[in-house]
Amino acid sequence: MNPLGVTPSTRRRVPAAALALAAALALALGVGQHAFLGAAPSPLVAASDPRFLYEGRFDFANRSAPVTIWQGSRIRIDFDGGSLGLRFGEPTDQCFFNAEIDGSTSVVELRRGSAPKGAAFTGLGAGRHSLVLFKRSEASAGTVPFLGVDLAAGARAWAPRAPHYRLAMEFIGDSITVGACDEDGAQDQWDDRRTHDNALSYAALTAGAFEADYRNIAVSGMGVAAGWVGLTAGEAWDALYPSAESPRADASSWRPDVILVNLGENDVSFPRAHHQPFPPSYTSAYVSLVRAIRSTHPLAEIVMVRGGMFGGARSAELRSAWEAAVSQVEAGDRRACHFVFSHWTMNHPRVADHRALANELESWLRVQPFMRPFL
Repeated sequence: MNPLGVTPSTRRRVPAAALALAAALALALGVGQHAFLGAAPSPLVAASDPRFLYEGRFDFANRSAPVTIWQGSRIRIDFDGGSLGLRFGEPTDQCFFNAEIDGSTSVVELRRGSAPKGAAFTGLGAGRHSLVLFKRSEASAGTVPFLGVDLAAGARAWAPRAPHYRLAMEFIGDSITVGACDEDGAQDQWDDRRTHDNALSYAALTAGAFEADYRNIAVSGMGVAAGWVGLTAGEAWDALYPSAESPRADASSWRPDVILVNLGENDVSFPRAHHQPFPPSYTSAYVSLVRAIRSTHPLAEIVMVRGGMFGGARSAELRSAWEAAVSQVEAGDRRACHFVFSHWTMNHPRVADHRALANELESWLRVQPFMRPFL
């Protein structure tokens, strides 16, 4: 990613007490402290303003503070003026965003109990600017209310130009589909989610290759019948939040053309780590999951995917159970098909691996009859 080129803002001297008050105000409002130092807060465009374009599965129960939940969710707005401040509420844990302004990208860092980092931008220059805020970290790592943006004094905001999408693609899966650990070094790490970037996952790269509207409903550690988290894919795929107790999302608000399901890695790794057999209910649970997706999206093409890591590539038990599920689904569903990755890794795929996976999947999709209307 290219860092966003900014220049330090000019500050006038203010008393220490005023600095402390401004810093406290900035923290309370959920924006970088330097956004308010030495000046009154700039005009707010509240999150409920219709000029914002929201793309993804958000919680809009409070229109003034919609909760940004799933990785790959996007918020867009156009504005002018030389500066911009992002406002957020308190995150539940860790949330990271890619903030793209006029094609240059930087990372916004939100951690519970800490002031945001990278949430204020200066030196943007004159003219109309475009902001795209992309949630790079996964839903199970943290969610956060979005409160709006602060503009420079006298600046204006506009609804963004509508993105041109050829189709809508939804990816349902686990940590592979999330893009977990994709910017880590030799070892996977989970303490700091800054290095987990969904924008560089095979899912986002594949969607981008087809100019697709993109949704990513994936949870690290989640399985079909067994996994490292107390949540199964059957409970998560249509949930508003990554929780078994979550209310269901509004399925009528967005209709995918292609749904890709890549699940099974944790059904292998969790039992193996706990000296348990492969879950005998995997096949029936997988079939039930796909049939539930079909009942909600009767016209979508459903692609059942396997692979990306060791289990999907080398586990004979998973392969047998998955192939049995695929056979059952395809026998009664003419809009369902399957795909198996050749590339795989022992640890979580890194960026180069995701590019290899995306290249495989893209090449396969381009020759499928159901994709012809979108090419």
